[in-house]
Amino acid sequence: MTFRDLERPAERIVDRILDWDGTWLLARLALVGAYLLGGMVKLTDWPGAVAEQAHFGLTPPALWAALTILVELVGPLLILLDRALWLGAGALGVFTVLAALIANDFWTMAGPERFMATNAFFEHIGLVGGFALAAIISRMRRRLGMNA
Repeated sequence: MTFRDLERPAERIVDRILDWDGTWLLARLALVGAYLLGGMVKLTDWPGAVAEQAHFGLTPPALWAALTILVELVGPLLILLDRALWLGAGALGVFTVLAALIANDFWTMAGPERFMATNAFFEHIGLVGGFALAAIISRMRRRLGMNA
């Protein structure tokens, strides 16, 4: 038995998983779940949301907290509904880059703190790539008549 003999059945299984419409929904949920949760937590803990913005030096903190909640709730909904997904992905992408620059300024740090902030920064940049891919896939699915 060769690797090729094992590869074909595995490829068919993966094809079935990727072709299932539920995979498209679950992938989008995995991408935006943390943002939805963050938005809900901030919405239910307004003083904490405002304090978080103040901690990062954003003024007025209440305005930034409201904008953060808006982006963290509306962006994921657009992505999950696959309606104006490009807009939700763009909003979350810009938000994520700004948050990474503000909260993970590894270039100002040293030692273990720098290491952790560098990892977090680039993980956030990876999410931005995921948003771009979701927008591309959504557009391709629409062109192929595979609407959500």
